[in-house]
Parts: sequence; structure tokens; C-alpha cells
Amino acid sequence: VQLQASGGGLVQAGGSLRLSCAVSESTFSIYVMGWFRQAPGKERDFVAGIGWSDYSTHYADSVKGRFTISRDNAKNTVYLQMNSLKLEDTAVYYCAADAGRLGIYPWEYKYWGPGTQVTVSS
Repeated sequence: VQLQASGGGLVQAGGSLRLSCAVSESTFSIYVMGWFRQAPGKERDFVAGIGWSDYSTHYADSVKGRFTISRDNAKNTVYLQMNSLKLEDTAVYYCAADAGRLGIYPWEYKYWGPGTQVTVSS
């Protein structure tokens, strides 16, 4: 399973970005998908996740109300819409996939993409 994230870039505080993650797997629909982020010198943290059957979602407290995760099973793609971006959202964002339950820890996801940089400036 290969994952490729895109859509990162430089944005001013208060702005928006939409990340995409394309998955090269015909059984994409049965995978839970997650977005994580890692700032320099920090651990990789959970941002948002979406289930495969009921499309249930879960968000880190720091992004609730600002970020929205969604998926399009017909396109094998998961999205992360990021609004009202803050300086502290600056990080490399990773998408991840797993055939298990929707988890919030990196070790719960078997497949990872290479990440895309998001930089929020003042």
C-alpha cells in the first residue's frame, strides 16, 4: 500500500489549506485513515482520523472546529481541510492507513506516506 500526500505549502495565519492523500490500494474503502503531524524536535502527533465503514471521525483537541477530515472511496483519497491556521500548526503532515480500528497513536497505523510540509507564517 502506497500513500502520497500533497497540498502542503506556505500560508499566512488565519488562512486555509487542503491536504490530499492518494492511496494506491483497490481495497481503500476498508482502511481507516489518519492524519498526523510532526514539528521539528517534537513527536509525531495525531491530528484527525476517519473510519472506513461509518465514516466516523475523531480530532485532536487542538484542531477541533478548524480542521475537517473526509474521504472519497471512489477516488481512493482522504482529505484534510485546514481552516483558521495558526503558527503552531506548522509541521510536516503525514497520512496513514490501517485495516484495523481508528486509532490515535502512530503505532496503530501500518502504512505511511512521506509527508508534506505545512508552514504557517505571521
